[in-house]
Amino acid sequence: MDDGAFARTDRSAPIAAVLLSVPDYVERVRTDRVTVDGRDATLAVVRVVRATGPLDGVRALLLDGAVLGGFNVVDLDVVHRRLGLPVVAVTRRAPGFDRIRAALEKWFPADAARRWRLLTAHRLFRVPTRGEPILAAAAGCTRADATRLIARTTLRGYWPEPLRLAHLVASAGRAARAKD
Repeated sequence: MDDGAFARTDRSAPIAAVLLSVPDYVERVRTDRVTVDGRDATLAVVRVVRATGPLDGVRALLLDGAVLGGFNVVDLDVVHRRLGLPVVAVTRRAPGFDRIRAALEKWFPADAARRWRLLTAHRLFRVPTRGEPILAAAAGCTRADATRLIARTTLRGYWPEPLRLAHLVASAGRAARAKD
């Protein structure tokens, strides 16, 4: 699951879920939207994943980071409980936590503490890949399980295929609108 391209002036950002049979067979795709810098990312993730159809046989949910649509933070624990699936959020590089905290306090003073708590609820750990190492946070599974999931879903380089596809799908609508 990932979000697509959006502008800060947009009211919402596209998101996409891609259900993949490992290693590379796309089963289902669904899209939805989240409010830019809003508070609806957690429920939107649950909604769009459920919209892919029955979750029988689905082993885990991969997220490209713990935020969608700017600073719309996903509660990994709530998603794990509501879907009954392990949730693994991955990122390419270490977040600048000092800058993130300052931005949260500046732009979301009434809600900064809650957003910060969600962002730091799960400690990031390093995951080796065939290319550059990435970082991950997991809810509902061990670090070893998360590392195996990332390895099984990474076909080339270092990025899991479901996340690559989800980003392409979520960004497709904006690219089409830009041509109009």
